[in-house]
Amino acid sequence: MSLRVGLIGDRDDAVTAHRAIPVALGMAGDALGVSIEPVWVPTETVGDGAALAGFDGLWCVPASPYRDMDGALAAIRVARERQVPFLGTCGGFQHAMLEYARNVLGWHDAEHAETAPGVGRQVIVPLLCSLVEVTDALRLVEGSRLAQAYGATRTSEGYHCSYGLDPGFREAMGDGPLRINALDEAGDVRGVELDGHPFFVATLFQHERGALQGRLPPPVRAFAQAMIETR
Repeated sequence: MSLRVGLIGDRDDAVTAHRAIPVALGMAGDALGVSIEPVWVPTETVGDGAALAGFDGLWCVPASPYRDMDGALAAIRVARERQVPFLGTCGGFQHAMLEYARNVLGWHDAEHAETAPGVGRQVIVPLLCSLVEVTDALRLVEGSRLAQAYGATRTSEGYHCSYGLDPGFREAMGDGPLRINALDEAGDVRGVELDGHPFFVATLFQHERGALQGRLPPPVRAFAQAMIETR
């Protein structure tokens, strides 16, 4: 079996995660006995999302702000509404939250503080403590897809980000379908997943970077497994 993954973002080989993602997908493919082809999709080429129809999965990658935020949001919406397996990391997590706020909660003025500081309803805001090149402990919610992927409710992963979820958005999530699946030791949200979807997981941490040290990131393996099951 051969799978194609659309990497939604603006490729830059100076970004550690961008170098790691193809390696992580290759490791997942080897572990599951499939071929996985990563295809970079620059955000300005997404348009209304029609060009994404040929992909088995979509991954919204780190390194925002994107050249075209609307393109990134359109790709995330395609994955969410069309039941396409989806993974979002760092900037992908942030924009998955923004897409959900605008198109599910109806917060049409929802914004990201990095690109629209002081404007509209701030869903993504500066972190109190920057997480640039930081490794931190995580608590994974028991029974979540993320806990199942790791086979544990405790782990630690690396970050390279300065923005996270505003606490007010957490309250608005209510009882789902978007659910928290990872928290740091202070109780701040570090990951979410979507109920009723084959696989929709977004994390502020960059688990993919582990592939550069020879470790298969558990969420990437779970993402690949979901693509196999929905093929």
